[in-house]
Order: sequence, then C-alpha cells, then structure tokens
Amino acid sequence: MIGRLNHVAIAVRDLDAACKVYRETLGATLTAPLPQPEHGVTVVFVELPNSKIELMAPLGADSPIASFVERNPGGGVHHVCYEVDDIIAARDRLKAGGARVLGTGEPRIGAHGKPVLFLHPKDFLGTLTELEQV
Repeated sequence: MIGRLNHVAIAVRDLDAACKVYRETLGATLTAPLPQPEHGVTVVFVELPNSKIELMAPLGADSPIASFVERNPGGGVHHVCYEVDDIIAARDRLKAGGARVLGTGEPRIGAHGKPVLFLHPKDFLGTLTELEQV
C-alpha cells in the first residue's frame, strides 16, 4: 500500500538556524520558507536525491507543534511521510484494520498541494505517520 518515503519532518524552534545548518554545514539545497497557516507551521524542504527533509517551525503560539518544540527545544523528528497512490483507499484499508486516522479522517491539502492524512503514533510504533497521495 505505501510507496516511497516522501520526507522526514523535523520540528525546530528557529527555522533560520535550522536552514543554516543544512545549507552551510551539509551543503544542502533548500526551498524557500512556506507558511502553512491551515496547519500552523512554516516549512522548508531540504532536497535530497531520493527524498526530502521537512524542517518545520510553529506558526503562532497555538501551532499544533508548539508543545512538541517546547518539549524538544533543540528540535527533533516529528513525523515520517509515505506516498500512496489512493489516499481514500489507503485510509479505508487502515481504518478497517483498526488504525486511527487523526482529525476528521478526511484528507487535507498538505505543503506539496496534495491530499494528506495523519495516523496515530500509537498505532505505528510510536511514530506519527503522514500519508500523501501522489
């Protein structure tokens, strides 16, 4: 059901400082910051040959990742994202198997302009999992 790894998301307090590490220390190519008010974050993607790293910072005090960044002030892995061909079929199959889909259960448009869903970390070995339709 799942395809390739789309990205690993790292939540950070200071997006500029995180970008500097990837750009200057690792020589990475980064996208411009993209505010995602509907998700409460600003994101930058680190382009890799086979995947991406998503650097994300809270957008406002009520951001859904604000508490994560408070608990992890140095940053940390927030979620992994896998590609799926049909997000509705994937959701229905997962729900039928007992997995919990977060939110309303309906896909939302993610940072790549494609439908996404998040799955409860307790159902996936303690890892928040995002599915993105490709």
